Amino acid sequence: MLMNVLIADDEPQVRAQLRQQLSGLAGYCPLEPVARDGGEALRLSGSLQPDLLLLASHLPGLDGLQVLAGLCGLNPAPAVVLCCRNGEAALEPGLQASGISLLQWPAGPEALQAALARAVRPERQQLAALIQPGTARQPRHHMGARTRRGIELVPLEQVLYFAADHKYVTLRHEQGEILLDEPLRALEEEFGPRFVRIHRNALVARNRMLRLQRTPLGHFLLYLQGLEEGLTVSRRHVTGVRRLMQGLPDTP
Repeated sequence: MLMNVLIADDEPQVRAQLRQQLSGLAGYCPLEPVARDGGEALRLSGSLQPDLLLLASHLPGLDGLQVLAGLCGLNPAPAVVLCCRNGEAALEPGLQASGISLLQWPAGPEALQAALARAVRPERQQLAALIQPGTARQPRHHMGARTRRGIELVPLEQVLYFAADHKYVTLRHEQGEILLDEPLRALEEEFGPRFVRIHRNALVARNRMLRLQRTPLGHFLLYLQGLEEGLTVSRRHVTGVRRLMQGLPDTP
């Protein structure tokens, strides 16, 4: 069976070496185009539907681990070989149990073939676990999800709010919304003070908050820049939201 392989690396020389080595291995076919950054790696994984993704651990935009987390929006996700230049990604908590095959680069054809043979399709829960709290990683700069248009990436600065509803979290951004298969608490812990909890089911972008308004019935609505409708603020969080909007430190 012929395996279609998507190469994702930002260095032309490395891409050429990987293509050359793959072309010399029976059963593997390198795909065109190749991915030069993390965003392309996600989008091409959705559109080309490769059997296997040969992924650099360090990429512009989204790094390799963020791409892996984004793959949980694909069903099925491709098998993955993660190319680590200095071995840093191999130390990532949870990576060894995720089904991701690791390859120390540079490597010869034999090492590449062995890494390809070890690669299996990881389960979405295993991929999603790579972005859970407790990993020693920087917060993401983009959010990704599978939509009807393929993999959609949303820059974090365009996110207005996250709202939990049963199994999924809705991410509302400037042009619309996408669904995330991630718990709200994990998002809150990852992004810290950039987003403020205004309700047990909602986080809003702190720099988008415009005004807090009390309705005739005594409820509180928060209005955000870029959003016409107000969002309900629970009484438990009203004081904290008001203090933040006044530039005062929040109190426990």
